[in-house]
Amino acid sequence: MKRKVLFVIESLSGGGAEKVLASLIQNFDYSKYEVTVCSIVDVGKYKKVIKQHANYCYIIPDANGQSLFLKIWVSIIYKLFYYLLPISWAYNFFIPKGFDIEVAFVEGFVTKLISNKRFSINSPLSRKIAWVHCDLMEYPWPVETKIYKNLEEEKKAYSQFDKIVVVSESSKKHFVEIYGNAERTHCIYNPVDKAEILALATEPVDCQRKTKFRFIAIGRLTEVKGFDRLIEAASRLHNDGLEFELWILGEGPECNMLNNLCSRLKVQDNIKFLGFQINPYKYLAQCDCFVCSSRTEGYSLVIAEAMIIGLPVISTRCAGPEEILSGSRFGIMVDNSTNGIYEGMKEILLRTNLSDLIALSKERARGFDLKKTMDKVYKIIG
Repeated sequence: MKRKVLFVIESLSGGGAEKVLASLIQNFDYSKYEVTVCSIVDVGKYKKVIKQHANYCYIIPDANGQSLFLKIWVSIIYKLFYYLLPISWAYNFFIPKGFDIEVAFVEGFVTKLISNKRFSINSPLSRKIAWVHCDLMEYPWPVETKIYKNLEEEKKAYSQFDKIVVVSESSKKHFVEIYGNAERTHCIYNPVDKAEILALATEPVDCQRKTKFRFIAIGRLTEVKGFDRLIEAASRLHNDGLEFELWILGEGPECNMLNNLCSRLKVQDNIKFLGFQINPYKYLAQCDCFVCSSRTEGYSLVIAEAMIIGLPVISTRCAGPEEILSGSRFGIMVDNSTNGIYEGMKEILLRTNLSDLIALSKERARGFDLKKTMDKVYKIIG
């Protein structure tokens, strides 16, 4: 009999956790597992991919393009689910039942939700797994944003899970220092399908012929990704008289602010915002160097993807990237600051040859193994 697995996530928007979930769903062994993805809000770029492989359900409909009446109805459901109902009621009334395994696939509200128990004593007990995508020591956002009243409430939530998955060894070390649960906490790197990435990288891109050195950065346009610092570093390079362009792929709440920053610093001719792209690999293939400007990262899937394509990598010093790059063995690791990003990009621009860095990226990419990752997932799920 197939094991029934439920993944719960807040939405399927264009973020890192959502992309990781889509990759997992694409590579699951459906001869052994029946998988359902429950998105709290029915929005996101990855819905189509999910629906092609797994069952899909949602709790709160997408209000975009709906009538005023439906928008009001959706608003009521949203407030009821997030703010008015006790979270144990929200779990029992809205989260689908009858699964062998329930996976809270992102830290924060979803983890708090799935940590609850069923009201009915006759309900079969599900095995509970929490998936943590960031380094909660470097970026304790669930407590800072008041999802939990305090750290003790968050610790209590994690104590209800049978297994906890983190995405890097350094994140695991930090997680155990804060929350304990050492024997139940496991590191599983994000899945990377090298064959698919290399195939998609060959697709054409509608852009002008490249005449300058081209950097690329990819991620959700939020403060934690540090794109403000990247733009400020680019401005300094421009003022130094260095020739380059920078592509930024992604969307998010800081989009307008970042565009305004480009205008204020007079680098709008150097920097192009390309929005969310379902296939970022073809854009990576048109560039010379990948830059990770994040203030904190749990793993950074896109660094691994850039290395598979053979791009040299510059990254700020934070948990996940430092682990992927083995310090500075496989790329350029810089101080986690605007000046660090500037110095790293300047070093690349002043080089006459990048062949050694390209070779290092390709060497590191040989260590990414999709089958090993999926085998670890199956072992955790059971």
